[in-house]
Amino acid sequence: MDDNEPGRYFVQSLERGMAVIRAFTADTPAMTLSEVARNTGMSRATARRFLLTFADLGYMATDGRLFRLTPRVLELGYAYLSSMSLAEIAQPHLEQLVADVRESSSVAVLDEEDVVYVSRVPTRRIMTVSISIGTRFPAHATALGRVLLAHLDETRLRHYLDTASLKPLTPHTITSREALAAELEQVRAQGWSLVDQELEQGLISIGVPIRNETRRVVAGINLSTHASRRTPDSIRHDLLPPLLATAANIEAELKVPG
Repeated sequence: MDDNEPGRYFVQSLERGMAVIRAFTADTPAMTLSEVARNTGMSRATARRFLLTFADLGYMATDGRLFRLTPRVLELGYAYLSSMSLAEIAQPHLEQLVADVRESSSVAVLDEEDVVYVSRVPTRRIMTVSISIGTRFPAHATALGRVLLAHLDETRLRHYLDTASLKPLTPHTITSREALAAELEQVRAQGWSLVDQELEQGLISIGVPIRNETRRVVAGINLSTHASRRTPDSIRHDLLPPLLATAANIEAELKVPG
């Protein structure tokens, strides 16, 4: 067996440890041992060992009954964010864009079935959940996700369409694999995606890709607004041009050697 084959190097205990950390979400910020075991599919004894190990390392806190993540867990993602110039480059451009159009803007990258926010400038609260750096949303229901999915290579896109969980988040969410594939083909052809109340009722978002110096799509940038303020037509007419211009400005800086 080749040393590079997954079965040769896969460390199951590491996978289980990461599953414990990922079990803690905005909906489950604090859990008992039994809840962690149930949510990860582990035995109580196994879950307990991971929880206490993370507590010893400072990544977990407990009052003897409930466990919760500590701010130290941010260290696990900081190396990625700090080594990635995209967020630093994008931030001032987002600030200028938001000042010009008075709508919230974000930059996100694709991580398996989710988009992960790496930069954001809000104007007003337009969602029931708070969005911050590191927030994740299902890619299929977001404009950011669709511009990123649309530019995957054929093999990765087929794998996504075959395996992704296309959950209905609102009555408008596309959950058909065939319909999503057709939508992504259109997004790829036109260069932008508009998602109308598929992630949350009342939320409309338009997104475009950000490309690196080799023209590979590495992130997406969006503008989000409320359906009570703008129609899809007005978003395409008023928000798409400055959004495309901002993406181009970010791309220009990404191509400059640091």
